[in-house]
Amino acid sequence: MTFRPELIDELLKDYRNPSDLMGEGGIFKQLSKALIERCLNAELETHLAEERLEPEAENPKNRRNGHSKKTVKGEFGESEIAIPRDRNGAFAPQLIQKGQTRFNGFDDKILSLYARGMTTRDIEAQLKDLYGVEVSHTLISNVTEAVEVERKLWQNRSLDEIYPIIYFDALVVKVRHEGRVINKAIHLALGVNLAGQKELLGLWMTQNESSKFWLSVLTELQNRGVKDIFIACVDGLTGFPEAIETVFPRTSVQLCIVHLVRNSLSYVSYKDRRTVAADLKTIYSAATESEAEQALLLFAQRWDKQYPMISKSWMNHWQRIIPFFAFPGDIRKAIYTTNAIESLNMTLRKVLRNHRSFPTDESAMKVIYLAIHNISKKWTMPIRDWKAALNRFAIEFEGRFPM
Repeated sequence: MTFRPELIDELLKDYRNPSDLMGEGGIFKQLSKALIERCLNAELETHLAEERLEPEAENPKNRRNGHSKKTVKGEFGESEIAIPRDRNGAFAPQLIQKGQTRFNGFDDKILSLYARGMTTRDIEAQLKDLYGVEVSHTLISNVTEAVEVERKLWQNRSLDEIYPIIYFDALVVKVRHEGRVINKAIHLALGVNLAGQKELLGLWMTQNESSKFWLSVLTELQNRGVKDIFIACVDGLTGFPEAIETVFPRTSVQLCIVHLVRNSLSYVSYKDRRTVAADLKTIYSAATESEAEQALLLFAQRWDKQYPMISKSWMNHWQRIIPFFAFPGDIRKAIYTTNAIESLNMTLRKVLRNHRSFPTDESAMKVIYLAIHNISKKWTMPIRDWKAALNRFAIEFEGRFPM
């Protein structure tokens, strides 16, 4: 639809500053109110016309019966809308439904702010500043509470039968419990499916890791349809190897190279990071286990005086690193080049910075779920060079690969 220039000129003839357009009595608010009321009247006309066509209409003389007033919140503040009525009381408007007090999309704005880690008080202030709308703590709580129902449905959805790679990771949140604040871990399972696309499989919260906890997580994945995992990448999760041997005994457990490099660089000063990262790459990009061991020794000779904890950490975890060198290059690349875990963690840390602590486990899970929901919208493409990796998976895991 194109508006005639004369109409736009007429609307803007008294424009002097932005408040004339966006302010409390601005053009946008007036135009929005006028259009909504016109649409509601058109809805009623359609309703009355359809009633007249019904052969067995109880009251074929049903007609308009004035208006009722309703205050609705939206992007341009609060607007008092005249809702048309019919004499029989049968008219049910669709644009602004009975009981609705917010324009469509307004709840999405609340959830978007919540997903960015803003507190309830911050959201109240933001909506007041942006739209001139006063929103109560209760309203925000009610809107976000609906997310918990959605999250539970998502957590229990069916999954694919096979995942070539699943990364298991954790982040720490502070939660109030019995009058004090304690640390709890939210565990994430990030899968790479057969199409090479990243998919978050679930979230689980616990105060203490154990083989019993991981057994429950893996059993849940199995009950939701997962039959096989080729490679599970973990970051030193307590009790995980024992649990996965029970539920998925053929899965190869691999210490996550992405995490290992990240943890190593946490010891390094900014000026040395690029050089240290390049030297670490000579270890995990080595063609064989023996070449990797030699690269690790050379790394230790060069950096142990400044950063002795790095080589010590790699040597302590060596038995859980070396399965990596049994995989061909295409699979290795699929394991360590995806930055999904890193970008996910970075986003979640930004969100969590705004929360010193959460009042309940559920509130923490809601914020994390919404943040993940936002970032996963970008996961539309397979990871790099996935076709080559998939062909190697078919060879390496022959008999387990779907035909």
